[in-house]
Amino acid sequence: MTHPGTALIARISPFFLATLSLIAAASPVAAKVTGYLEQAQVPDSIALVPAPPAAGTVSAALDVQVSREALALRGTERFAQANLDADDSFPKGPLPPGGNQFSCALGMDVDSTRTPAIFSLLQRSRRDASATAGPAKNQHLRQRPYVVNAAPTCTPEEEDKKRETGSYPSGHGIAGWAWALILAEVAPERADAIFARGRNYAESRLVCNMHWPSDIVQARFLGAALVARLHDNPEFQADLLAAKREIAAARATGRSSSRDCAAEEAVLQVRPQSAL
Repeated sequence: MTHPGTALIARISPFFLATLSLIAAASPVAAKVTGYLEQAQVPDSIALVPAPPAAGTVSAALDVQVSREALALRGTERFAQANLDADDSFPKGPLPPGGNQFSCALGMDVDSTRTPAIFSLLQRSRRDASATAGPAKNQHLRQRPYVVNAAPTCTPEEEDKKRETGSYPSGHGIAGWAWALILAEVAPERADAIFARGRNYAESRLVCNMHWPSDIVQARFLGAALVARLHDNPEFQADLLAAKREIAAARATGRSSSRDCAAEEAVLQVRPQSAL
């Protein structure tokens, strides 16, 4: 015997399913951004970098000295710049923080609309940088400077979250140096400015009181190792070629950076005296 509601369900179901399809089409779920490399392909940070400086060593003493010098920059414009450099997010839309910190060095803005290939290079390699840093961070679980010296950071909202994460090596430092190498390849005429920005981008982590000097020194090495691996990836190579075309098109139309580059350059000249 057929249940009385069966016929009604049969009539309603097609309409219900069609409605669900329309809702799903109108509300697409953004695809998760991944790095270019599988985890097995990223540089082995545990094997490639030594253990962080042990207490009582000259290297550890240098870390403390530079950290103290960096603390003296609290409340300055350089401290404010460190806060800007700390934001490595890549929201869709014009002028995302991540990657556009290199706008002055590159001589143009980076965004997902006008420079999608450069945007992809920076966004996806940021994921690979995080994957590279993770194993060594978890292996050594080095305490961050602000945990040791109890001084504030430039990003107080992150202090609780970062407190239990390893300081060594610096994920921002790996990403910043990888970005510098990548951008210098797509815009070789701006290489010196780009490399300088890669260095002071990482030094912002010292000024922020989030990392020790040795954290960022080893990060540069891992950033270089990462870019070497990326060059063997077809998707990276395709984005790299497209990025060079984007640079050429931007130069041809006279596009430039929207930032106050003279002011930013003056601020970035301020650095801890003993920084490597």
